[in-house]
Parts: sequence; C-alpha cells; structure tokens
Amino acid sequence: MTADQIIPVAISDPINARILAVSEDKLQGFYPDPIAEISRRCGVDLPTVIERIRAMLQAGTIRRVRQTLMSTNLARGALVAWKVPEEKLSHAFDYMFQRDPFSGHVVIRSTDQQIPGAKYRLWTTLKVPQGYSMQKHCRYLMSQVGAEAFVLLPARKLFVLGVGHVRRRGLEPGAKSDELADATDTDIVQLSDLQWRVLMELKREFTAEEIQPDIWRPRAQAIGISLDQFCAIAQSLNQRKVIGRFSTFLEHVKPLVTGERVTRFNALFHWAVPPGLEIDAGRQVGRFHIMTHAYWREAGPEFGNVNIMGVAHGTDKDLVLAHKRAIDQHLAQVGIPVSYSNVFWGGRSEIKPSEISPLAYEQWCRQRGIDPQDMRD
Repeated sequence: MTADQIIPVAISDPINARILAVSEDKLQGFYPDPIAEISRRCGVDLPTVIERIRAMLQAGTIRRVRQTLMSTNLARGALVAWKVPEEKLSHAFDYMFQRDPFSGHVVIRSTDQQIPGAKYRLWTTLKVPQGYSMQKHCRYLMSQVGAEAFVLLPARKLFVLGVGHVRRRGLEPGAKSDELADATDTDIVQLSDLQWRVLMELKREFTAEEIQPDIWRPRAQAIGISLDQFCAIAQSLNQRKVIGRFSTFLEHVKPLVTGERVTRFNALFHWAVPPGLEIDAGRQVGRFHIMTHAYWREAGPEFGNVNIMGVAHGTDKDLVLAHKRAIDQHLAQVGIPVSYSNVFWGGRSEIKPSEISPLAYEQWCRQRGIDPQDMRD
C-alpha cells in the first residue's frame, strides 16, 4: 500500500474480516509469536497483518490488544448484581468503571419479567487478589455508591470464555459444535514472584507501535530476563491453565469511527436446571457457537434459583432471541428440564481488564486509607 492510500479500518473490509475472524479469539493459550500465528491462520501476509492491526487499533476499531489470563484461576472472582436506587445508578456505574480497578465489565441491565431480581440493574465482574475478601470489597463499594444490596455470583465451572464477534456474524440459530463444551475448574493457582512478573508483562496492553514480530522480546527485557526464559515461564503457566487467549478486542458496544456497530444487543441468558444437572446443562449450552460466555453460577431465589448463565451478542434482537429459543429447545430434547429462564438485556456498558495483582490491591487500599489487613478473608 502506498503512502497516499488510506489503510482500511472497517470490520467489513474483507482483509480485516479475515484477520479479525482469527485474532479475536482463535489464539487460545500462549504463542511465542502470536502475530505470525494470526498471519498463518488467516492467510494474510505478515506485513499486512501488522499494518491492519496497527491501523484498527489507532482508529479505535480494535480497543485493545493483549494476552488474556484465566483470572478465575489467579484471583477470586464473581459476577456481582447490584441493587442501586435509580437516581444513583449513573454515579455507581461511573464509580465502578473509573475508580475501582478490580471491577471489569460494568453493565446496566434490564429484564421484562417482574421478578425481585429485576431491581438489580447494575452488573459488574469483580476480581479480588488472592487472600482478600470479595464480600469486604463489595461492602466498601456499596458504601461509596449508595447501593442497597449486592449478590455475589462466583463461577463454579466455566464452559465458554471467548468473544469472536466477527466470526459469529451470520450464524444460524441452533448452530453448535458436535462436541460438548469442556467444564473448566476455577481452582486458585499459587505463583512465584517471577511468575507474577511475567504474567503482568503478558497481560499489559500493546500499543500500535508494539505490534511487531517477536512481540515478547521487549516484555522480557522489561523484567530483565531472556526471551527464552520468558517464553519458557509463559509456556509453563499455559500448562497450568492460567493463560487465556491472545486477542484483538473490538469495541463491541459503541459505534466505531466507521459508523459500524460490531454488535447492538448484549444478552445475559439465565436458566435454572435441577441440582446435579448443572455441568450437563452447561456443557450443552456451551456447544452453541453464539455463546461468548457460559458458566455455572448460583443466583438464589431472587433470580428464580438460576444456576446456568451465558452471554450472547448480536445486531438484531429477534435473532438473539431465536438463538435463545434454539438452546431452550435443545435442552428439552436432551432431557434437561428448565424450571425458569430469562434474559437480562445490556444497556450502557464499559469494559476494562480487572487488576489481579496482590501488590496492586495493597496499594489501592493504602491510597484510600484502608488497612490492607482489614480487607483479608
């Protein structure tokens, strides 16, 4: 491409679509050269892949490029539903997004069903580093935003964790894998100081200028170890299942600079299945390609005793609901009864990576005049 030509940054551009169909969520685990792996899988030459990812990141089409971690195995985590008075909802949303580094996804949701849980409009994800209390952290946040109540919904099993909005476009309702989804445990893994240092470099976002071959060499240099040692530690962490995927995250809530929307509707599906069938149901739900997340979480009577939750996105509400009906029908066909089901629709939404470092948590406490020991379990 010559200097006077503009590099396409739209997700609808054929080359960008080929790259994004791989780079969003196909690189599971650690790769010593992830950009070259994207090039190999999508069939686009390496210089073009670098050029396009850089351009899309600078334009905001891609909101971040980073190696994700399986933070459920590194820090205690939960989905949190917050009951906040309507007049304080906007302030609470802003506080969670801007001032709590341990809250990740922040979404205002609503549902058409008249259930007690409908009063829980603010939903966040929370990660609290090892040794600290999610309950205590939530009680502190509650005091800061004027919330009336919260419900902690830790994941007992994970069945799906990935995005891939571009490749999910055009999916027919009911499209699913021939294989059941895996059920992943959420056991906490203990790490050494050096392993934590490598992890912090792994998860740090890349700037456009850092998108290059041999992408990990500067990260290894930043902590004073060789590239070979860095990659060896990363591979060992991958074997311990604490490495997620290398991903180019799209801005899937807000309109892009091109005017495009990656998605328009964000749906949190709820199902209540009989005790003892949670893993079977989750593995069935996780088979469906539309699902970006699926997990076993116990929500209690205010939410109809739901225990299977999942997230799906789409540009057409009726189509999202058609995907939900296909899953409902499949659960019935395989003999898994559902006593309650619902959809919580996402409205205002912001997403950021959750901090998981114990050192960062201690610093956060001290900045707020909190004794870190008071926040421990």
